[in-house]
Amino acid sequence: MKKVLSILLILTLLGQSQAWGKREKEIEVLFETSAGDFRVALYNETPLHRDNFIKLVDEGFYDSLLIHRTILGFMVQMGDPNSRHAKSGELLGGGKPAYTIPAEIRFPTLFHRRGALSMAREPDDINPEMASSGSQFFIVTGRPYMPQDLKPIEARVHAVTEGAYRYTDKVRQVYQDYGGAPHLDGQYTVFGHVVDGMKIINQIQMVPTDENDRPEEDIRIIRATIIK
Repeated sequence: MKKVLSILLILTLLGQSQAWGKREKEIEVLFETSAGDFRVALYNETPLHRDNFIKLVDEGFYDSLLIHRTILGFMVQMGDPNSRHAKSGELLGGGKPAYTIPAEIRFPTLFHRRGALSMAREPDDINPEMASSGSQFFIVTGRPYMPQDLKPIEARVHAVTEGAYRYTDKVRQVYQDYGGAPHLDGQYTVFGHVVDGMKIINQIQMVPTDENDRPEEDIRIIRATIIK
C-alpha cells in the first residue's frame, strides 16, 4: 500500500512539473501571510522582473503589506507600499516605487495560466509601452475555458496586440485543463508562478470584499523570504 501511495505521489509531482514545463533552476520566494503561506518561483526568462523582485524581497519591502485586492475567479493582488499602515476601508492600489520595469512579455512561452504571477501596470493610455509597476503584482486564479470560449478571447488578444501574439495548441490546452486569465496575454508581464500554497490563494480570493475589491478583514504579508 505504501509503495502504491509513493508511486501516486511521484506521478502527481511529475504531472505538476510537466504542466509548467521543464525549467532551469529558479529562485523561489516564500510568502508568510496571516491567511497561510505560499511559495513562488521566478522565471529566468524575465531577468529585469526577477532581479527587481529579489531586491525588494531582500530589502523587506513586502513585509507587513496587505493583500489589498481580490476578485473571485480572476486574481489576488498585493505590493502597494501604502497598504502597510492603511486604515480600514482606505482605497488602495495607487502606491508604488518611483520607477517602472520595461515590459518582458514572453508569450506564448509564459502566459496567464492559473497560478501565474504577473506584474500590475498603468493603463495603455498613459503607458503604451506596457511597463510594469515597480512592486505591485497579482496571482491569477481564473477558471478553465471551453474551446468555444477561448476563440473570441484569442481574437481580442490578436487585435489588441496588432497581431503580435497568437495562441498555440499548448496554451489552449492549458487554459482548458487548468484555467487562467487569457484576456491579459500579450499585455502584462508574467514573471513567475506559484509552486506551493495555491490552496491558500484560492481561500484568499473568496473572502468578502468592499466596493473596491479590498478584503473587508485585512490579510497581511508577515514576511517574504528568498529560499532558493
